[in-house]
Amino acid sequence: MAWLQLTLEATHSNSEQLSDLLSQAGAVAVTMQDALDDPIFEPPPGSTPLWKELLLTGLFEADIEINSVLSFIEANYGELPSYTLNPLEDKDWIRAWMDDFKPMQFGQRLWICPSWHIPPDSDAVNIMLDPGLAFGTGTHPTTSLCLQWLDQHFHDSVEVIDYGCGSGILGIAANLLGADKVYAVDLDPQALMATQANAKKNVSDRLETYSVPGFKQQFPTLHCPLLIANILAAPLVDLAPMLASHVSPNGKIVLSGILAEQAEKVSTAYQKWFKIDDLTQEDDWVRIVGTKLE
Repeated sequence: MAWLQLTLEATHSNSEQLSDLLSQAGAVAVTMQDALDDPIFEPPPGSTPLWKELLLTGLFEADIEINSVLSFIEANYGELPSYTLNPLEDKDWIRAWMDDFKPMQFGQRLWICPSWHIPPDSDAVNIMLDPGLAFGTGTHPTTSLCLQWLDQHFHDSVEVIDYGCGSGILGIAANLLGADKVYAVDLDPQALMATQANAKKNVSDRLETYSVPGFKQQFPTLHCPLLIANILAAPLVDLAPMLASHVSPNGKIVLSGILAEQAEKVSTAYQKWFKIDDLTQEDDWVRIVGTKLE
């Protein structure tokens, strides 16, 4: 079956109405895209990532009477927004999606492998993880930077906190690289579900998931030799005292989700408790590593 894409220029204020009109006009799917290349990588739980200017794309069967669709939108909205029409090649979209995700190596020991691929190196540390809705499959520099650090520096039988666990990829990597136990913490229930499913495939009961309130209640005085937090710069700054309190003396903290221009502010927020050992940049993103002062 062939398809036709109708893309409307929209704004934050009219996007919901125009999205509804596309659906009412017969679109089988409607997607939202930032019009100004200002991505939101990890919106707060429960929020809808809407930008000031958007592109709304409705997917229609190719034989639809597109002039009728345009007239319907104009009649119900009051005026027809600027738009573009593009035919869409018919293909096996599931297969195309799967082909986009191949095994990825991080450092020397660590691989992330989708379930439909055989690990390239059976003797390596292989994490079987499929792309999903929760943030974190290794493809983004913020995750890649943390995985590279774990591969290069982590080999201890210790307890680890993965704060803002997303898909669980970092906690699972720590488990497979030697951690005795990982406390995987997140605000988003969907992230905790994804982490549990991925842990079941890889590490069984050596990783435990906790909501943020649940973790605070159960482990107010927990100290671990390693805490990883791949979230965003603003919450990293706000959470600095709490995160620092969970790291043992001489323990390590690994922070990611930080744009290069935010690195100084985040580093300053942690210098009261940590000696900053390293700032490593990949593309526009920075990883900060520190050692807890005694």
